[in-house]
Amino acid sequence: MFNSKRFILPVILLLLPSLLAAQTVIDLKEVIRIGLENNYDLKISRNEQQISDNNVTPGNAGFLPTIGLNSGYNFRSNNIDQFPADGSETVSTRSSVTQTVDAGVNLNWTIFEGFKVQTNYKRLQELKSVGELNTQLAVENFIADITAEYYNYVQQALRMQNLKQALSLSRERLRIVEARYQIGSLSRLDLQQARVDFNADSSQLIQQYEVLHSSRIRLNEMMGVDNVEQHFLAADTTISFDPTLSKSELYNNMLKVNTSLLLAEKNKVLSELDLKMAQSQNYPYLRLNGEYGFTHFDYNTGGVDKQRNWGPTVGVTLGFTIFDGFNRSREQKNARLRINNRELQLERQKLMLQSDFANMWLAYQNNIELTNLEKESLENAQINYEIAMDRYKLGDLSGILLREAQVSLLQAEQRLLTAQYRTKLYEISLLQISGRIGEYLSAQ
Repeated sequence: MFNSKRFILPVILLLLPSLLAAQTVIDLKEVIRIGLENNYDLKISRNEQQISDNNVTPGNAGFLPTIGLNSGYNFRSNNIDQFPADGSETVSTRSSVTQTVDAGVNLNWTIFEGFKVQTNYKRLQELKSVGELNTQLAVENFIADITAEYYNYVQQALRMQNLKQALSLSRERLRIVEARYQIGSLSRLDLQQARVDFNADSSQLIQQYEVLHSSRIRLNEMMGVDNVEQHFLAADTTISFDPTLSKSELYNNMLKVNTSLLLAEKNKVLSELDLKMAQSQNYPYLRLNGEYGFTHFDYNTGGVDKQRNWGPTVGVTLGFTIFDGFNRSREQKNARLRINNRELQLERQKLMLQSDFANMWLAYQNNIELTNLEKESLENAQINYEIAMDRYKLGDLSGILLREAQVSLLQAEQRLLTAQYRTKLYEISLLQISGRIGEYLSAQ
């Protein structure tokens, strides 16, 4: 007699660690919260944003002067021969030593350079905004990715349940075949076919465990936890989506707050500031420099033994570049072309977003309809299997036809899961492109 327990045992042993360890239940909000705190990519993005924030200072823009301190020591030894013009005796001096010690504080300050400093400060502020938008974009992408992976984990867990149910049905069929084989009402071929189908379902279940395990590891990695193999259960037991999303609200929101679009607009502003920076060369510049110095001399010859000089020195430089090889004109012309390119890129970004939105919305609507269709198909497949099993128990249906009904039921369950998951993915994409992806974090 065929013992099905020896076929079930490997599956139970394989799933046992998961069944024992998967005690923690975690929902989507908690997954996102942990990920936002621990994800390494987001930490890097926030550090980059902090660098942009730190750069917005008057000193970095050029508003403030530079002050330096300098000092030095010089030693000079000379040998001198002086020949008088009247032909008298040559005057010779040997080892004439002069030692000099000096120290001073100097200041350099660009007072005016064609509004370059003011423009540079505005540019640093815009770069700070770009850093914030880049972090926001990284957060939005992360929420979208981890939400998609969370529901993929839910999907794979549901597939696991479907395969367990399919294995249970195959086990029941095998029990019936074994009983009938013992009394001679079924052939050995029927028994072997039932065993083959049971083994096939066991194999699918084992493979599905691997898929589920990989999804859990990926989710742990995205959350940034230390143990990527830690077990948990998803709080969601179904893949639900919002069928009431408004196309007009999503579309208008996309044009107002889409982060990629805002970044394209910021890049255009930066190009305009670059032109102003180049135009600053059309103006004269005014620079202030000052120094307060002290110098001490030591002599070993002559009538003066020591000498000290100290006091301030102040100077102003006013200048204007008359000709620089037409470089100024070239730079400004290129800056205007860059502005035009940024405008074109902005329009291209809008068109791409409109195209992506149209495709997403159509796919979202189609998958909602497909989900409803697959629900109906699943109901029919369940009724069909129940009828087939009743007829099989009465001996009015072959094992092959029962297997077809069983496979049709499993396929209907899997198709429904696929349709629900695809609908959820398009919902995620629509909320992301419209700047509303954060709703998954605030949803109750």
